[in-house]
Amino acid sequence: MNDYLADVQKYDSSADEAVANKIVRRLGIALRNRDSALVSASDPDELEWVKERWCEKKLGVGGSEADAAIAAAAKAMAEDRSKSRFTFYYLVAKELGKLQTL
Repeated sequence: MNDYLADVQKYDSSADEAVANKIVRRLGIALRNRDSALVSASDPDELEWVKERWCEKKLGVGGSEADAAIAAAAKAMAEDRSKSRFTFYYLVAKELGKLQTL
């Protein structure tokens, strides 16, 4: 858990550990495999997956608002070649103002 929290704190120094734990539990097995633990921000299919499975299904936000949050997370993490799925999802939820509803 400390590794996930440390990674997200590069982008949000006030990251909430309790919220981070909820995201880790939600992602579960996806974080165990290196390939599924990363997000490819240059792959439209991957970003559509994030939109459908994270934004719409879990956070209840779709359409252009979800697209904008995903784009903001991708921009924030642009310098990071290996984008952690945990951190990406955290930043999307933060952008949508949904961290406290997780």
